[in-house]
Parts: sequence; structure tokens; C-alpha cells
Amino acid sequence: MKNLQQQLTNYALYHRSRRNVRTHFIGIPLIVYAVICLLARIEVYFIAALDMPLHAAHIVATILVLYYLALSLSLGVVMGVILFALMYLAWPIVTLTTSYWLAFSVGLFLVGWLFQFIGHYFEGKKPAFVDDLVGLIIGPLFVLVEFLFLLGLYQSLAEEIEAEVGPAKP
Repeated sequence: MKNLQQQLTNYALYHRSRRNVRTHFIGIPLIVYAVICLLARIEVYFIAALDMPLHAAHIVATILVLYYLALSLSLGVVMGVILFALMYLAWPIVTLTTSYWLAFSVGLFLVGWLFQFIGHYFEGKKPAFVDDLVGLIIGPLFVLVEFLFLLGLYQSLAEEIEAEVGPAKP
């Protein structure tokens, strides 16, 4: 398994344009929220006698958080808080009628991908997941880390990534 710096460096190779990164600040959260809204309607019963379902969103988020924790304890905790907060915020959408829930969730998903593709038009490169599907998992972590870099946090990680891939372009 690649470590945190390797995963983020690989993802950063496809994201050197600041305009692309800015579009990802909008697109990726929309996509993640939309997927959570979609998965939160899928109930999974592990012990049918208890009649207490888990939702697919819980299962997927837990697996993702475990992966993020394996990459970085601190970033994994932050991603866990974000993902579980998004699940809480998804419930008003999940409780809508099926047609409204589906229209809202799919609409957000498509708008999120529109932002992604606009960003990659600016970048002049294809999205990272085209070459490595792990990019779909690293994208949300990349957005978080880029935000933390803007706040002046994790600067040694930012320097390591930039040393490998070069500075960002306007």
C-alpha cells in the first residue's frame, strides 16, 4: 500500500492548476455528499432479528475512514468527522419522496462532476482516477489536505509533494 505522501503526490500530478484545485473544492464535496445521500437509502440488515439496519453509507464511510486512518491518524480523524457529519446532513434528503431524493442526489452528483471536468479542462489533463481508481478515494482527502495547506498546516507534507511534482500553476 502506498503511504500518504505517495498517494497525494500521485494525485497532485493531475492537479497542478490552481483553477482545477479550486473547482475540486466545490465538485468533490458535492459528489461525496450526493453519494452519501444515495447510499443512505440502502439498508443492510446484519442481524435480521434485531431489526436494526445499517445503511450502505455507514459501511462505505467506515471503510473509507479506516483507510484514511491507515494513511494518517490525524487526517483520518478529520475525514471521519467530515464524512459522518455529511451523513447527518444527508438525512433530510434521504427522507424525501423517492423522486425528490433521487433527483436531488443525482443532480448534485452531476453538478459535482461538471465542476470536476471544468477543472480538468483548465488543467489540460484527464482525472487521476482514469489511470488509478484509487484516485476516487484520494480525491476527498486531497481536497482536505489542500485546504489545510491554505491554512498553513501540514507544510512539510506540502513541501514534499511540491518537491516531487513541481509548483502549482495559476
